[in-house]
Amino acid sequence: MRRMTLVGAFLLIGLVGGFVWFVSAAPGPAGIQRFVIVPAESQVSYRVAETLFNQNNRLNIAMGITNAIKGEITIDRARPANSRIGTVTVAISQLRSDSARRDNMIRENWLESSKFPIAEFTPTEVRGLPETYQDGREIPLQVTGNLKIRNAVKPATFAVIVRLDGAALTAVATTTILMTDFGFDPPSILGILKAENEVRLELRFVARP
Repeated sequence: MRRMTLVGAFLLIGLVGGFVWFVSAAPGPAGIQRFVIVPAESQVSYRVAETLFNQNNRLNIAMGITNAIKGEITIDRARPANSRIGTVTVAISQLRSDSARRDNMIRENWLESSKFPIAEFTPTEVRGLPETYQDGREIPLQVTGNLKIRNAVKPATFAVIVRLDGAALTAVATTTILMTDFGFDPPSILGILKAENEVRLELRFVARP
């Protein structure tokens, strides 16, 4: 009798343990999935037109890149309109171009990213989300929010092309800003170069569950 009681107890423990495992392993609400940006597969870049006085006023496009980007996106496959984009942060102090001199001057004298190393974009509205989800479909969106660079916060709207294909969420987001809106003047070195005020920003990222 005692042996049967012990066997019963072990069976009960096994059943309870299996039930607990099942509950903890069960997915959340149907269709809702959290994606995290993968820095190694993503990048942020800037492009600025500059006139090179010491090269017969040649027009050049300066470009800097970093993959130091973080962010999360929540996708609701059942009701795409409920999908949300969290705050995206970029370590702008890690931007690199083809000129170490340019990078150092930007970090220390203009953008001052050595002092203000992080830029943030906090979305407040996403327009263009579809009514139904279709795997592999490219979706054009307008994402509006607050962009913080240095200690200035300004509204910004990104044009975004997003694609959800199985376990990979890919996106390309672009916008244009003015340096003076964020408290610094365009780079200018007498007799050498002068940059335009307008900056084109581009975010290319891959996010995975």
